[in-house]
Amino acid sequence: MDLILKYFPDLTEEQINQFEKLETLYNNWNAKINVVSRKDIDELYLRHVLHSLAIAKFIEFKDGSSILDVGTGGGFPGIPLAILFPNCKFHLVDSIAKKLRVVDEVATDLGLNNVKTTHSRAEAIDEHFDFIVSRAVAAMPTFVNWVKGKIAKSQKHYIKNGIIYLKGGDLQEELKDYKTAKVYSLTDYYEEDFFETKKIVYLPLKYKG
Repeated sequence: MDLILKYFPDLTEEQINQFEKLETLYNNWNAKINVVSRKDIDELYLRHVLHSLAIAKFIEFKDGSSILDVGTGGGFPGIPLAILFPNCKFHLVDSIAKKLRVVDEVATDLGLNNVKTTHSRAEAIDEHFDFIVSRAVAAMPTFVNWVKGKIAKSQKHYIKNGIIYLKGGDLQEELKDYKTAKVYSLTDYYEEDFFETKKIVYLPLKYKG
């Protein structure tokens, strides 16, 4: 928890309480349903919570924004972002129902009224969003194909609506066809060794009615 406060010192008391509860909630659920790998559960705040919150270092979502989290798994990056941005709407989607059961229970226990979940493939979601976020669920061409036609027309932010993707490794090949994509190293935000190879990919997308 100290790790979160190190980089996000202005949290409200309620947000601090919600972030503090994450460890117990995920440990309890992980014993029943494996939503976080065994090696990662001991470093939940570093490998999952803080990693998810890198998106908040890149952009501060404005109140009223709607964000789609594709392939959320156990609720990352959606749950930490929903805590940080209580006035934004988060729609968390995954094709594995048992993982969403955990997400629903965690959101309920935390009192997060801004989280909605759907057991579905991303392609089947018929809504529009300001931003689509995810953590490395597919190569970018595949991911773009999944979420095409889901970007909102109106723009609330200083950057264009689009994809904000957490990925690692060499991205040159999979991004070669996306001239507008921008890549940011997480070492710009965090000093821990874990983030040395981690990146944010931002890809603006146009609204298609």
